[in-house]
Amino acid sequence: MSAHDLPNIDRDQFRKPTGEQVFATPPSSHPPRILLLYGSLRERSFSRLAVEEAARLLDAMGSETRVFDPRGLPLADAEDASHPKVQELRDLAQWSEGMVWCSPERHGAMTGIMKTQIDWIPLSIGGMRPTQGKTLAVMQVCGGSQSFNAVNQLRVLGRWMRMVTIPNQSSVPKAFTEFDENDRMVPSPYYNRIVDVMEELVKFTLLIRDRSDYLTDRYSERVESAEEVSKRVNQRSM
Repeated sequence: MSAHDLPNIDRDQFRKPTGEQVFATPPSSHPPRILLLYGSLRERSFSRLAVEEAARLLDAMGSETRVFDPRGLPLADAEDASHPKVQELRDLAQWSEGMVWCSPERHGAMTGIMKTQIDWIPLSIGGMRPTQGKTLAVMQVCGGSQSFNAVNQLRVLGRWMRMVTIPNQSSVPKAFTEFDENDRMVPSPYYNRIVDVMEELVKFTLLIRDRSDYLTDRYSERVESAEEVSKRVNQRSM
């Protein structure tokens, strides 16, 4: 089959992906930049404690981490985007090359605190997409038996935000039994899974971060951009 068999294709905008193009950009040398979000404002928040454990692991793996504190972040659209907490979150989103989202499961879903943070990160800011092509690891903590409702929802949101969500994930059941009196996670298969998830996140971030522009370059958007340019040129010639 050739391009002659594809009459609906704009041949000027059609690209054949190649391995040479995928790996054309030299790898960056700076540490992977990872933003971590958690979904609870409780004084002893187990989603925060899980994120802090994840951040320690990421730091040990050579990453640079930032943990966003959602306290004081207004509900989405309740304040202008110039609100200091909104600006802080958006700046961190643009800074990051990968993210960790960890939510408690409440009423079978992620918390409103978690969703509010994601809702304040728009699909585009001044022509820039702060999440597109970035990596994402999803985690949840449970008050009772193990469940995967929150991580499944977070995966849907990650896809909607055009992120590369890694295959592995973490769900910690009965989270109140998994942290000691010093708020450190105790040794367990659940802790080992978080190590696995963070290791995979770093690997995927190193693989993708220098290639995200190429990996997210889309035929439909190239066609649309070409049409807009053509309209502008034709208007100027009138």
